Amino acid sequence: MFQTLKNAWSVPDIRKKFIYTLIMIIIFRIGSAVTVPFLDLATIQTWMDANATNGNFLEYLNILTGDNLSKATIFSLSITPYINASIIVQLLTYALPPLERLQEEGEEGRKVINKIMAYVALGLSIFMSVAYYLTMRNSMRAVTYTTGFYGWFAAIVIVACFTAGASFVVWMGNRISEKGIGNGVSMILFAGILARFPTDVGNLISLIFSEEDGKISPKYFWTSLAVLVMFVLMIGFIVFMNEAERRVPIQYAKRVVGRKQFGGQNTHIPIKVIMSGVMPIIFAMAFMSLPSTISMFLQPAESLEAAKESGGWAVFYFHFINFFRTTSPWYAILYFVLIIAFNYFYVSMQYNPIEIANSLRQNNGAIPGIRPGKPTSDYLQRVLSKITLVGAIFLGIIAIFPIMLSWFDPNLQSLSMGGTSILIVVSVALETARTLESQLMMRHHKGFLG
Repeated sequence: MFQTLKNAWSVPDIRKKFIYTLIMIIIFRIGSAVTVPFLDLATIQTWMDANATNGNFLEYLNILTGDNLSKATIFSLSITPYINASIIVQLLTYALPPLERLQEEGEEGRKVINKIMAYVALGLSIFMSVAYYLTMRNSMRAVTYTTGFYGWFAAIVIVACFTAGASFVVWMGNRISEKGIGNGVSMILFAGILARFPTDVGNLISLIFSEEDGKISPKYFWTSLAVLVMFVLMIGFIVFMNEAERRVPIQYAKRVVGRKQFGGQNTHIPIKVIMSGVMPIIFAMAFMSLPSTISMFLQPAESLEAAKESGGWAVFYFHFINFFRTTSPWYAILYFVLIIAFNYFYVSMQYNPIEIANSLRQNNGAIPGIRPGKPTSDYLQRVLSKITLVGAIFLGIIAIFPIMLSWFDPNLQSLSMGGTSILIVVSVALETARTLESQLMMRHHKGFLG
Protein backbone atom coordinates (compact mmCIF):
# COMPACT_ATOMS: atom_id res chain seq x y z
CA MET A 1 0.00 0.00 0.00
CA PHE A 2 2.81 2.43 0.87
CA GLN A 3 4.55 1.68 -2.44
CA THR A 4 1.25 2.39 -4.21
CA LEU A 5 0.98 5.74 -2.45
CA LYS A 6 4.57 6.59 -3.37
CA ASN A 7 4.02 5.70 -7.04
CA ALA A 8 0.73 7.58 -7.15
CA TRP A 9 2.30 10.73 -5.68
CA SER A 10 4.83 10.77 -8.49
CA VAL A 11 2.05 11.11 -11.09
CA PRO A 12 1.03 14.82 -11.44
CA ASP A 13 -2.66 14.16 -12.12
CA ILE A 14 -3.06 11.82 -9.15
CA ARG A 15 -1.00 14.17 -6.95
CA LYS A 16 -3.51 16.94 -7.71
CA LYS A 17 -6.34 14.61 -6.68
CA PHE A 18 -4.45 13.79 -3.48
CA ILE A 19 -4.06 17.46 -2.62
CA TYR A 20 -7.71 18.19 -3.44
CA THR A 21 -8.87 15.34 -1.20
CA LEU A 22 -6.55 16.50 1.59
CA ILE A 23 -7.89 20.07 1.35
CA MET A 24 -11.48 18.81 1.62
CA ILE A 25 -10.61 16.71 4.68
CA ILE A 26 -8.87 19.70 6.29
CA ILE A 27 -11.99 21.83 5.67
CA PHE A 28 -14.06 19.06 7.26
CA ARG A 29 -11.83 19.04 10.34
CA ILE A 30 -11.90 22.85 10.57
CA GLY A 31 -15.71 22.76 10.43
CA SER A 32 -15.60 20.15 13.19
CA ALA A 33 -14.19 22.86 15.48
CA VAL A 34 -16.88 25.48 14.68
CA THR A 35 -19.64 25.22 17.26
CA VAL A 36 -23.30 26.15 16.88
CA PRO A 37 -24.46 29.29 18.76
CA PHE A 38 -27.03 29.52 21.59
CA LEU A 39 -25.82 26.27 23.22
CA ASP A 40 -24.09 25.42 26.50
CA LEU A 41 -21.29 23.22 25.18
CA ALA A 42 -20.08 22.03 28.60
CA THR A 43 -23.57 20.77 29.49
CA ILE A 44 -23.86 18.94 26.17
CA GLN A 45 -20.47 17.28 26.61
CA THR A 46 -21.30 16.16 30.16
CA TRP A 47 -24.70 14.79 29.13
CA MET A 48 -23.27 12.94 26.11
CA ASP A 49 -20.49 11.41 28.22
CA ALA A 50 -23.13 10.04 30.57
CA ASN A 51 -25.74 8.93 28.01
CA ALA A 52 -23.91 8.11 24.75
CA THR A 53 -22.68 4.79 26.14
CA ASN A 54 -23.44 1.07 26.13
CA GLY A 55 -23.58 0.95 22.33
CA ASN A 56 -26.77 3.01 22.05
CA PHE A 57 -27.78 4.99 18.98
CA LEU A 58 -26.22 8.21 20.27
CA GLU A 59 -22.84 6.55 20.71
CA TYR A 60 -23.14 5.07 17.23
CA LEU A 61 -23.88 8.52 15.74
CA ASN A 62 -21.16 10.16 17.79
CA ILE A 63 -18.54 7.71 16.51
CA LEU A 64 -19.60 8.08 12.87
CA THR A 65 -19.39 11.87 13.19
CA GLY A 66 -15.96 11.81 14.81
CA ASP A 67 -17.24 13.20 18.17
CA ASN A 68 -18.85 16.17 16.39
CA LEU A 69 -22.26 15.27 17.83
CA SER A 70 -21.03 15.57 21.42
CA LYS A 71 -19.27 18.86 20.61
CA ALA A 72 -22.35 20.42 18.94
CA THR A 73 -20.40 21.63 15.89
CA ILE A 74 -21.92 22.62 12.54
CA PHE A 75 -20.92 19.15 11.30
CA SER A 76 -22.67 17.39 14.18
CA LEU A 77 -24.70 15.21 11.80
CA SER A 78 -21.75 14.74 9.42
CA ILE A 79 -22.47 12.16 6.74
CA THR A 80 -25.05 10.14 8.73
CA PRO A 81 -28.18 11.54 6.98
CA TYR A 82 -26.70 10.61 3.60
CA ILE A 83 -25.75 7.12 4.81
CA ASN A 84 -29.26 6.54 6.16
CA ALA A 85 -30.79 7.93 2.94
CA SER A 86 -28.64 5.62 0.80
CA ILE A 87 -29.71 2.62 2.89
CA ILE A 88 -33.39 3.57 2.62
CA VAL A 89 -33.27 4.21 -1.14
CA GLN A 90 -31.27 1.05 -1.73
CA LEU A 91 -33.84 -1.04 0.14
CA LEU A 92 -36.73 0.67 -1.66
CA THR A 93 -35.04 0.02 -5.02
CA TYR A 94 -35.65 -3.69 -4.52
CA ALA A 95 -39.16 -3.17 -3.12
CA LEU A 96 -40.64 -0.57 -5.50
CA PRO A 97 -40.85 -1.44 -9.24
CA PRO A 98 -40.43 2.22 -10.44
CA LEU A 99 -37.10 2.54 -8.61
CA GLU A 100 -36.04 -0.90 -9.85
CA ARG A 101 -36.73 0.17 -13.45
CA LEU A 102 -34.69 3.35 -12.91
CA GLN A 103 -31.75 1.28 -11.70
CA GLU A 104 -31.92 -0.83 -14.87
CA GLU A 105 -31.86 2.24 -17.14
CA GLY A 106 -28.13 2.73 -16.71
CA GLU A 107 -26.42 6.07 -16.15
CA GLU A 108 -29.54 8.23 -16.60
CA GLY A 109 -31.50 6.09 -14.15
CA ARG A 110 -28.72 6.31 -11.58
CA LYS A 111 -28.73 10.11 -11.89
CA VAL A 112 -32.45 10.18 -11.03
CA ILE A 113 -31.88 7.80 -8.09
CA ASN A 114 -29.04 10.02 -6.85
CA LYS A 115 -31.37 13.04 -6.95
CA ILE A 116 -34.00 11.12 -4.98
CA MET A 117 -31.29 10.11 -2.51
CA ALA A 118 -30.21 13.75 -2.13
CA TYR A 119 -33.79 14.87 -1.33
CA VAL A 120 -34.22 12.00 1.16
CA ALA A 121 -30.90 12.96 2.79
CA LEU A 122 -32.06 16.58 3.07
CA GLY A 123 -35.33 15.51 4.67
CA LEU A 124 -33.50 13.23 7.11
CA SER A 125 -31.01 15.97 7.99
CA ILE A 126 -33.87 18.37 8.83
CA PHE A 127 -35.61 15.66 10.88
CA MET A 128 -32.42 14.72 12.75
CA SER A 129 -31.57 18.41 13.34
CA VAL A 130 -34.98 19.04 14.90
CA ALA A 131 -34.74 15.86 16.99
CA TYR A 132 -31.28 16.80 18.25
CA TYR A 133 -32.44 20.34 19.06
CA LEU A 134 -35.40 19.00 21.06
CA THR A 135 -33.06 16.61 22.90
CA MET A 136 -30.72 19.47 23.79
CA ARG A 137 -33.60 21.67 24.91
CA ASN A 138 -35.70 19.16 26.85
CA SER A 139 -33.24 16.51 28.10
CA MET A 140 -29.91 18.33 28.24
CA ARG A 141 -31.27 21.79 29.18
CA ALA A 142 -28.41 23.17 27.08
CA VAL A 143 -30.23 25.73 24.89
CA THR A 144 -29.66 29.32 26.00
CA TYR A 145 -33.05 30.69 24.87
CA THR A 146 -36.16 28.48 24.90
CA THR A 147 -39.15 30.88 25.05
CA GLY A 148 -40.40 33.95 23.24
CA PHE A 149 -38.93 35.46 20.10
CA TYR A 150 -35.35 34.63 21.08
CA GLY A 151 -36.39 31.01 21.69
CA TRP A 152 -37.83 30.68 18.16
CA PHE A 153 -34.84 32.50 16.66
CA ALA A 154 -32.37 30.23 18.49
CA ALA A 155 -34.30 27.12 17.37
CA ILE A 156 -34.24 28.21 13.72
CA VAL A 157 -30.53 29.06 13.83
CA ILE A 158 -29.57 25.78 15.52
CA VAL A 159 -31.62 23.60 13.17
CA ALA A 160 -30.40 25.58 10.13
CA CYS A 161 -26.75 25.19 11.20
CA PHE A 162 -27.06 21.43 11.64
CA THR A 163 -28.93 21.02 8.33
CA ALA A 164 -26.54 23.26 6.38
CA GLY A 165 -23.54 21.47 7.89
CA ALA A 166 -24.88 18.05 6.84
CA SER A 167 -25.61 19.33 3.32
CA PHE A 168 -22.13 20.86 3.05
CA VAL A 169 -20.51 17.59 4.13
CA VAL A 170 -22.46 15.73 1.42
CA TRP A 171 -21.34 18.36 -1.11
CA MET A 172 -17.70 17.85 -0.06
CA GLY A 173 -18.11 14.10 -0.40
CA ASN A 174 -19.47 14.47 -3.93
CA ARG A 175 -16.61 16.80 -4.88
CA ILE A 176 -14.06 14.28 -3.58
CA SER A 177 -15.71 11.55 -5.66
CA GLU A 178 -15.51 13.75 -8.78
CA LYS A 179 -12.12 15.45 -8.37
CA GLY A 180 -10.36 13.57 -5.59
CA ILE A 181 -9.31 10.06 -4.62
CA GLY A 182 -11.79 7.29 -3.87
CA ASN A 183 -15.38 7.51 -2.72
CA GLY A 184 -16.01 10.91 -1.14
CA VAL A 185 -18.59 9.77 1.39
CA SER A 186 -16.29 6.97 2.53
CA MET A 187 -13.36 9.39 2.84
CA ILE A 188 -15.40 11.77 5.04
CA LEU A 189 -16.51 8.85 7.19
CA PHE A 190 -12.91 7.63 7.32
CA ALA A 191 -11.66 11.06 8.47
CA GLY A 192 -14.34 11.34 11.16
CA ILE A 193 -13.67 7.92 12.67
CA LEU A 194 -9.90 8.34 12.44
CA ALA A 195 -10.17 11.62 14.36
CA ARG A 196 -11.63 9.69 17.29
CA PHE A 197 -8.71 7.28 17.63
CA PRO A 198 -6.51 9.76 19.61
CA THR A 199 -9.33 10.01 22.16
CA ASP A 200 -9.38 6.23 22.63
CA VAL A 201 -5.59 6.19 22.92
CA GLY A 202 -5.80 8.99 25.48
CA ASN A 203 -8.32 6.97 27.51
CA LEU A 204 -5.93 4.00 27.58
CA ILE A 205 -3.02 6.25 28.60
CA SER A 206 -5.09 7.78 31.42
CA LEU A 207 -5.88 4.27 32.66
CA ILE A 208 -2.17 3.37 32.60
CA PHE A 209 -1.37 6.38 34.82
CA SER A 210 -4.45 5.96 37.02
CA GLU A 211 -2.52 5.33 40.22
CA GLU A 212 -2.93 7.99 42.92
CA ASP A 213 0.82 8.73 43.11
CA GLY A 214 1.06 9.09 39.33
CA LYS A 215 2.87 5.80 38.85
CA ILE A 216 2.12 3.35 36.09
CA SER A 217 -0.64 0.88 36.88
CA PRO A 218 0.76 -2.60 36.10
CA LYS A 219 -2.73 -3.97 35.46
CA TYR A 220 -3.69 -1.43 32.82
CA PHE A 221 -0.20 -1.30 31.33
CA TRP A 222 -0.37 -4.97 30.38
CA THR A 223 -4.05 -4.67 29.53
CA SER A 224 -3.39 -1.76 27.16
CA LEU A 225 -0.49 -3.65 25.60
CA ALA A 226 -2.72 -6.69 25.09
CA VAL A 227 -5.47 -4.50 23.60
CA LEU A 228 -2.97 -2.94 21.18
CA VAL A 229 -1.71 -6.36 20.05
CA MET A 230 -5.27 -7.66 19.64
CA PHE A 231 -6.31 -4.69 17.53
CA VAL A 232 -3.22 -5.07 15.32
CA LEU A 233 -4.10 -8.74 14.82
CA MET A 234 -7.69 -7.68 14.15
CA ILE A 235 -6.53 -5.31 11.41
CA GLY A 236 -4.56 -8.13 9.79
CA PHE A 237 -7.58 -10.43 10.08
CA ILE A 238 -9.83 -7.79 8.49
CA VAL A 239 -7.40 -7.25 5.60
CA PHE A 240 -7.19 -11.00 5.00
CA MET A 241 -10.96 -11.52 5.07
CA ASN A 242 -11.63 -8.39 3.02
CA GLU A 243 -9.48 -9.74 0.19
CA ALA A 244 -10.72 -13.33 0.48
CA GLU A 245 -12.96 -14.66 -2.28
CA ARG A 246 -14.30 -17.93 -3.68
CA ARG A 247 -13.61 -18.35 -7.39
CA VAL A 248 -16.22 -20.41 -9.22
CA PRO A 249 -14.67 -21.77 -12.47
CA ILE A 250 -16.48 -20.93 -15.72
CA GLN A 251 -15.87 -22.50 -19.12
CA TYR A 252 -17.19 -20.94 -22.35
CA ALA A 253 -17.97 -23.23 -25.27
CA LYS A 254 -16.38 -22.66 -28.66
CA ARG A 255 -18.59 -21.37 -31.45
CA VAL A 256 -17.82 -20.59 -35.06
CA VAL A 257 -19.27 -17.52 -36.76
CA GLY A 258 -18.29 -17.46 -40.45
CA ARG A 259 -14.58 -18.14 -40.52
CA LYS A 260 -13.92 -16.88 -36.99
CA GLN A 261 -13.96 -18.86 -33.77
CA PHE A 262 -15.24 -17.35 -30.53
CA GLY A 263 -15.26 -18.61 -26.95
CA GLY A 264 -13.36 -21.53 -25.58
CA GLN A 265 -12.08 -19.50 -22.63
CA ASN A 266 -11.68 -20.58 -19.02
CA THR A 267 -12.37 -17.94 -16.38
CA HIS A 268 -14.05 -17.65 -12.99
CA ILE A 269 -16.72 -15.77 -11.06
CA PRO A 270 -15.25 -14.16 -7.92
CA ILE A 271 -17.54 -14.29 -4.88
CA LYS A 272 -16.15 -12.14 -2.06
CA VAL A 273 -16.45 -13.41 1.48
CA ILE A 274 -17.25 -9.91 2.79
CA MET A 275 -19.67 -8.96 0.03
CA SER A 276 -21.91 -6.74 2.16
CA GLY A 277 -19.15 -4.77 3.90
CA VAL A 278 -20.13 -3.15 7.17
CA MET A 279 -23.84 -2.75 6.32
CA PRO A 280 -25.10 -5.77 8.37
CA ILE A 281 -23.35 -4.36 11.45
CA ILE A 282 -24.96 -0.96 10.89
CA PHE A 283 -28.42 -2.54 10.47
CA ALA A 284 -28.00 -4.71 13.58
CA MET A 285 -26.56 -1.81 15.57
CA ALA A 286 -29.50 0.44 14.69
CA PHE A 287 -31.94 -2.28 15.83
CA MET A 288 -30.10 -3.10 19.06
CA SER A 289 -29.62 0.54 20.02
CA LEU A 290 -33.32 1.45 19.92
CA PRO A 291 -34.20 0.22 23.46
CA SER A 292 -31.23 2.00 25.06
CA THR A 293 -32.12 5.15 23.13
CA ILE A 294 -35.74 4.94 24.33
CA SER A 295 -34.47 4.56 27.91
CA MET A 296 -32.89 8.02 27.69
CA PHE A 297 -36.36 9.54 27.39
CA LEU A 298 -38.28 7.03 29.50
CA GLN A 299 -36.00 6.09 32.37
CA PRO A 300 -36.47 2.61 33.87
CA ALA A 301 -36.46 1.99 37.61
CA GLU A 302 -33.06 2.13 39.31
CA SER A 303 -33.44 -1.40 40.72
CA LEU A 304 -35.70 -4.44 40.43
CA GLU A 305 -37.16 -3.77 43.90
CA ALA A 306 -38.12 -0.23 42.87
CA ALA A 307 -39.69 -1.61 39.68
CA LYS A 308 -41.76 -4.13 41.66
CA GLU A 309 -43.11 -1.32 43.83
CA SER A 310 -44.30 0.52 40.70
CA GLY A 311 -46.17 -2.45 39.20
CA GLY A 312 -45.98 -5.10 36.48
CA TRP A 313 -45.27 -2.75 33.57
CA ALA A 314 -42.28 -1.22 35.36
CA VAL A 315 -40.86 -4.71 36.04
CA PHE A 316 -41.25 -5.71 32.39
CA TYR A 317 -39.68 -2.46 31.20
CA PHE A 318 -36.79 -2.86 33.66
CA HIS A 319 -35.98 -6.37 32.37
CA PHE A 320 -36.47 -5.27 28.76
CA ILE A 321 -33.96 -2.42 29.03
CA ASN A 322 -31.43 -4.55 30.94
CA PHE A 323 -31.71 -7.25 28.26
CA PHE A 324 -30.44 -4.74 25.67
CA ARG A 325 -27.52 -3.41 27.71
CA THR A 326 -24.06 -4.26 26.39
CA THR A 327 -23.21 -5.73 29.80
CA SER A 328 -25.78 -8.48 29.19
CA PRO A 329 -24.56 -11.69 27.47
CA TRP A 330 -27.95 -11.91 25.73
CA TYR A 331 -27.19 -8.59 24.04
CA ALA A 332 -24.05 -10.03 22.41
CA ILE A 333 -25.86 -13.23 21.38
CA LEU A 334 -28.78 -11.38 19.78
CA TYR A 335 -26.41 -8.86 18.19
CA PHE A 336 -24.40 -11.73 16.67
CA VAL A 337 -27.53 -13.46 15.34
CA LEU A 338 -28.89 -10.23 13.85
CA ILE A 339 -25.60 -9.57 12.03
CA ILE A 340 -25.83 -13.03 10.43
CA ALA A 341 -29.48 -12.48 9.47
CA PHE A 342 -28.89 -9.00 8.02
CA ASN A 343 -25.83 -10.27 6.14
CA TYR A 344 -27.96 -12.92 4.40
CA PHE A 345 -30.64 -10.31 3.72
CA TYR A 346 -28.19 -7.79 2.24
CA VAL A 347 -26.35 -10.37 0.09
CA SER A 348 -29.67 -11.68 -1.27
CA MET A 349 -30.39 -8.18 -2.57
CA GLN A 350 -26.95 -7.74 -4.11
CA TYR A 351 -26.42 -11.16 -5.66
CA ASN A 352 -29.00 -13.03 -7.79
CA PRO A 353 -27.87 -16.58 -8.77
CA ILE A 354 -30.77 -16.98 -11.22
CA GLU A 355 -29.69 -13.94 -13.27
CA ILE A 356 -26.08 -15.15 -13.30
CA ALA A 357 -27.15 -18.64 -14.44
CA ASN A 358 -29.29 -17.16 -17.23
CA SER A 359 -26.46 -14.87 -18.32
CA LEU A 360 -24.03 -17.80 -18.46
CA ARG A 361 -26.42 -19.86 -20.56
CA GLN A 362 -27.01 -17.01 -23.00
CA ASN A 363 -23.23 -16.59 -23.47
CA ASN A 364 -22.58 -20.36 -23.86
CA GLY A 365 -20.87 -20.49 -20.49
CA ALA A 366 -21.15 -23.20 -17.85
CA ILE A 367 -19.64 -24.38 -14.59
CA PRO A 368 -17.67 -27.61 -15.20
CA GLY A 369 -19.71 -30.60 -14.05
CA ILE A 370 -22.90 -28.53 -13.54
CA ARG A 371 -25.71 -28.44 -16.12
CA PRO A 372 -26.90 -24.99 -17.32
CA GLY A 373 -30.12 -23.44 -16.02
CA LYS A 374 -31.61 -24.35 -12.66
CA PRO A 375 -28.77 -26.72 -11.57
CA THR A 376 -26.30 -23.85 -12.08
CA SER A 377 -28.40 -21.38 -10.06
CA ASP A 378 -28.87 -23.99 -7.29
CA TYR A 379 -25.11 -24.61 -7.19
CA LEU A 380 -24.36 -20.87 -7.02
CA GLN A 381 -26.96 -20.51 -4.25
CA ARG A 382 -25.29 -23.26 -2.19
CA VAL A 383 -21.86 -21.71 -2.66
CA LEU A 384 -23.22 -18.27 -1.84
CA SER A 385 -24.92 -19.54 1.34
CA LYS A 386 -21.67 -21.06 2.63
CA ILE A 387 -19.62 -17.97 1.77
CA THR A 388 -22.25 -15.67 3.30
CA LEU A 389 -22.21 -17.66 6.55
CA VAL A 390 -18.41 -17.39 6.80
CA GLY A 391 -18.55 -13.64 6.14
CA ALA A 392 -21.40 -13.17 8.63
CA ILE A 393 -19.54 -15.02 11.41
CA PHE A 394 -16.46 -12.89 10.71
CA LEU A 395 -18.50 -9.66 10.95
CA GLY A 396 -20.14 -10.89 14.14
CA ILE A 397 -16.77 -11.64 15.76
CA ILE A 398 -15.42 -8.22 14.81
CA ALA A 399 -18.54 -6.51 16.21
CA ILE A 400 -18.87 -8.31 19.54
CA PHE A 401 -15.18 -8.76 20.41
CA PRO A 402 -14.75 -5.23 21.89
CA ILE A 403 -18.06 -5.67 23.75
CA MET A 404 -16.81 -8.90 25.29
CA LEU A 405 -13.58 -7.06 26.16
CA SER A 406 -15.57 -4.52 28.18
CA TRP A 407 -17.12 -7.34 30.24
CA PHE A 408 -13.73 -8.07 31.77
CA ASP A 409 -13.19 -4.43 32.69
CA PRO A 410 -15.93 -1.74 32.57
CA ASN A 411 -13.21 0.92 32.14
CA LEU A 412 -12.63 -0.44 28.62
CA GLN A 413 -16.24 0.27 27.67
CA SER A 414 -15.14 3.18 25.48
CA LEU A 415 -13.75 0.57 23.07
CA SER A 416 -17.17 -1.06 22.62
CA MET A 417 -17.38 0.22 19.03
CA GLY A 418 -13.70 -0.33 18.23
CA GLY A 419 -14.16 -3.37 16.00
CA THR A 420 -16.72 -1.70 13.77
CA SER A 421 -14.64 1.47 13.52
CA ILE A 422 -11.53 -0.47 12.53
CA LEU A 423 -13.53 -2.45 9.97
CA ILE A 424 -14.77 0.76 8.35
CA VAL A 425 -11.34 2.41 8.38
CA VAL A 426 -9.52 -0.63 6.96
CA SER A 427 -12.22 -1.20 4.30
CA VAL A 428 -12.01 2.42 3.13
CA ALA A 429 -8.19 2.30 3.09
CA LEU A 430 -8.18 -0.89 0.98
CA GLU A 431 -10.82 0.52 -1.36
CA THR A 432 -8.77 3.71 -1.85
CA ALA A 433 -5.61 1.66 -2.47
CA ARG A 434 -7.41 -0.37 -5.14
CA THR A 435 -8.62 2.86 -6.78
CA LEU A 436 -5.06 4.19 -6.89
CA GLU A 437 -3.75 0.92 -8.33
CA SER A 438 -6.37 0.98 -11.10
CA GLN A 439 -5.52 4.60 -11.98
CA LEU A 440 -1.79 3.78 -12.03
CA MET A 441 -2.45 0.77 -14.23
CA MET A 442 -4.34 2.95 -16.72
CA ARG A 443 -1.40 5.35 -16.96
CA HIS A 444 1.32 2.71 -17.18
CA HIS A 445 -0.43 0.16 -19.39
CA LYS A 446 1.70 -0.99 -22.31
CA GLY A 447 -0.99 -0.06 -24.80
CA PHE A 448 -1.55 3.39 -23.33
CA LEU A 449 -0.45 6.17 -25.65
CA GLY A 450 1.33 9.19 -24.27
